[in-house]
Amino acid sequence: MDNRLDLLTEMERHFDNKDEEYFKNLINHKDYVIRTRAVCILADISGEKAIDPIGQVLLNDTDQLVRHEAAFSLGQLGYTSGIDALSKAVLNDQSFFVRHEAAVALGVIGSEEARNTLEQALNDESEEVRESAMIALANLDYIAHVKRTNKFTTLTGG
Repeated sequence: MDNRLDLLTEMERHFDNKDEEYFKNLINHKDYVIRTRAVCILADISGEKAIDPIGQVLLNDTDQLVRHEAAFSLGQLGYTSGIDALSKAVLNDQSFFVRHEAAVALGVIGSEEARNTLEQALNDESEEVRESAMIALANLDYIAHVKRTNKFTTLTGG
C-alpha cells in the first residue's frame, strides 16, 4: 500500500508536467489501481493521441475494471477513432460490465458508425448491455433527427 501511495505521489508530479510517455508506460503496470488511474490521466493529458493506447487497454487488459475504465475514457474523449476498439469490446468482451460501458461510450460519441454494433448488442445475453445499447441507439436517433451533436447529446448518450 505504501508503494502505491508513493507511486501515486510520483504520478501527480508527472501529471502536472503532462508527461504522456510516463502514463503510457503505466498502463501496463502490475497494479490494476495504477493502470486504472493511468488510463484516466492519459485520456486527460493526451486527448486524441490517447485513443490507440487506451483502445489497447480496453481490448487486452486482464482486469475488467481497467477495461471498463478504458471504455469510459474513450467515450469521454468523444473521438470517432475510438469506435473500432469500443465496438470490438461491445461484441466480444467476456465481461457484461465492460460490454455495457463500451455500448454507453458509443452512444456518447454519437456516430452512425456505431449503429450496427449497437443493434447487434440488442441481442446480448446481458440485460444491462441490451438496455445500454437501447439508450445509445436512442441518442443516435436523436442526433440524426436534429442533425447536430453538442453537450446535450454527449451527456445523454448513454
